[in-house]
Amino acid sequence: MCGIAGFSWQDEALAGRMTQTLAHRGPDQYGVYTDAWVSLGHRRLSIIDLREHGRQPMSNEDGTVWVTYNGEIYNFPELRQTLEAKGHVFRSRTDTEVIVHAYEEYGPACVEKFNGMFAFAIWDQNERELFLARDRLGIKPLYYYWNHAKFVFASEIKAILQVPEVEREVNPQAVYHYVGYEFVPAPDTMFRHVHKLPPGHYLRLKNGRITVQRYWDMTFRTEKRSPRDYAEQMRAILTESVRKRLISDVPLGVFLSGGLDSSTIVSLMSHCGVEPIKTFSLGYEDETFSELDYARVVAKQFNTEHRELIVEPVTPELIEKAVWQLDEPMTDLSSVPFYLICQRAREHVTVCLSGEGGDESLVGYDRFKASKAHATYALLPDWIRRGIVAPLVRTLPDQPQKKGAVNIIKRFIEGGLLPEEGGHMRWQYFGTPEHEAGLFAPSFHARMTMDPFAPIRAHLAHCQSASRLDREIYIDTKFTMPDSVLMKVDKMSMSHALEVRVPFLDHQFVEFCASIPGDLKLKGYTTKAIFRTAMEGILPDRIRGRGKQGYSFPIKNWLRHDLNDYMTDVLTSSPLMKEAFNFDYIQGLMQEHHAYQANHNHILWALINLAVWHRQFVEAG
Repeated sequence: MCGIAGFSWQDEALAGRMTQTLAHRGPDQYGVYTDAWVSLGHRRLSIIDLREHGRQPMSNEDGTVWVTYNGEIYNFPELRQTLEAKGHVFRSRTDTEVIVHAYEEYGPACVEKFNGMFAFAIWDQNERELFLARDRLGIKPLYYYWNHAKFVFASEIKAILQVPEVEREVNPQAVYHYVGYEFVPAPDTMFRHVHKLPPGHYLRLKNGRITVQRYWDMTFRTEKRSPRDYAEQMRAILTESVRKRLISDVPLGVFLSGGLDSSTIVSLMSHCGVEPIKTFSLGYEDETFSELDYARVVAKQFNTEHRELIVEPVTPELIEKAVWQLDEPMTDLSSVPFYLICQRAREHVTVCLSGEGGDESLVGYDRFKASKAHATYALLPDWIRRGIVAPLVRTLPDQPQKKGAVNIIKRFIEGGLLPEEGGHMRWQYFGTPEHEAGLFAPSFHARMTMDPFAPIRAHLAHCQSASRLDREIYIDTKFTMPDSVLMKVDKMSMSHALEVRVPFLDHQFVEFCASIPGDLKLKGYTTKAIFRTAMEGILPDRIRGRGKQGYSFPIKNWLRHDLNDYMTDVLTSSPLMKEAFNFDYIQGLMQEHHAYQANHNHILWALINLAVWHRQFVEAG
């Protein structure tokens, strides 16, 4: 795993500064290539072929094609054999060189040959063309800046900001969507002039023009098979996905939450003959947020070399580190805990497998159940739901535990009040009409389009299925996962030079899951039903029957106690809070949260992260 950077002119010193900014992603080797038209930089984390042979940027035999690459191509041995048979000569054991020769052989269509996670840039000297590509699911990030004269790209925004011409200007529309979704939807970033290359897309820069092209999409097709056939094939495909992700010349382990997905990975690693399996788990003193007991069950069954981390209330210093590594605010409540568990794992391994992606493809989140339940609840007249039930539920005080009946009911009713076009994301969206009316300062409000679900409509325009559940899976996979879940995984792990591999996001497994009928994935209100069947006899029933919990931490309680002073200091001292927001409204939210009158942790945590980001990246610039 690595860090990449570059731009469309020659400046070796600038390429060096950009690349040095990414040193945490690749501490093992450093390289820069420049010519009259391009500069490419690279920081390497050595995983395969640890010697000098893997140094990047890397070229073909005659130096006319150069690549800087971040990721892993798991089918590179097979591709290498094919390319060697076509006459290509290899000088290393790396997958990087496969990308170079595949581009020579297939051109931009080379991306369709790769099975893996990747973000890379290729300079084709003969064509005077710069070619960038990002993997199908968005596991690896790739950002760019373009002002019609200069083009800049990198694995992280902080490297792009090394270029003096890049303005550090806040994107008001990104702020609006961030407050609601807790991340900035692609292709936007929190910087007005910096963009994300969307997953499953490539970009070509030639003759002073850029074009962005989609090369992969998720399609749904139902095949006529028995549930047993689906379960058996699912297990076989996932086992092969795990096996492919075991290739490494350095130690590897697995994150074990005790949930269904991570426990499955441990079981399949054991099936593939890995021993001892190094497992890493985290937990909290508040047992309603902790899963350690479940992780211990799995660790004992598969005799793993198990390590645990108890997360105390996070410090302001840790919050600031996490925001810096993320490049832009993204307030997934598991970000900081994941940062800590990656730090702990890196003391023992260089590669970790993790369970991200299973909840999207196999319907694991509570929001899928909420959407289904709301279809029945919506049969009640609107005047009863909005005029009687909602006001009554709002009077219930927030409870300190993670879920619980009261908290679940409150969240279900609140989500159901949002526009239906939001689909299941209504239960993952934390903006409200009240927030929109009271939160933003009038001058900032005027620079936004107040259309909360516009990004969802834009994505659904490409979904070929009319099924409600298929369309929800599509949104989770194409919209939420890349810019929230996977961004967190990449940035938090690479801040410690730890490579994370995600077997559930092998595109062949994702495509197979899209062929499974929806009622086998969400059976009644049982999430991942067919997957639970597939793991029967392999995982303990206690694990196989579990619901979703995740790594999220008790921030709502910490903001009322341990972090209350920090929250107040950060928000009251932030010029952005006073410029872009109605600060009296923010103070009201803090008071209500502290008094348990409401749970405003999502919006308050989002504002804290936004204020810290602004101080680090805009005010300090």
